[in-house]
Amino acid sequence: MSDCLFCKIVAGTIPAKKAFEDDECLGFFDIHPQAPTHVLVIPKRHVRTVNDLTIEDERLLGHLFLSAARFAKTQGLADSGYRCVVNCNAHGGQTVFHLHVHLLAGRPMTWPPG
Repeated sequence: MSDCLFCKIVAGTIPAKKAFEDDECLGFFDIHPQAPTHVLVIPKRHVRTVNDLTIEDERLLGHLFLSAARFAKTQGLADSGYRCVVNCNAHGGQTVFHLHVHLLAGRPMTWPPG
């Protein structure tokens, strides 16, 4: 999608500090971190929201979460814990309309999240 911020990051036309990358997803550090470690894990293919996922996206969604977990383990964050968040639409807190998983770590998380 030509006007999508995250699609532009995937294409390399907007720079981002990459945490990891493979054929299906990209992890990069949030420019407004909400925790000491705040990585966004996005599919390289544009999916607007959770509502736009289909049965064909089951593997992709699993891949995003497994990639987040793998990153947390390699960074020594898995044992102390981390939070994965997916927001959907405006009332859910989504501000960039390209599906993404927030991986937040490096401090205790509170509940409810707000």
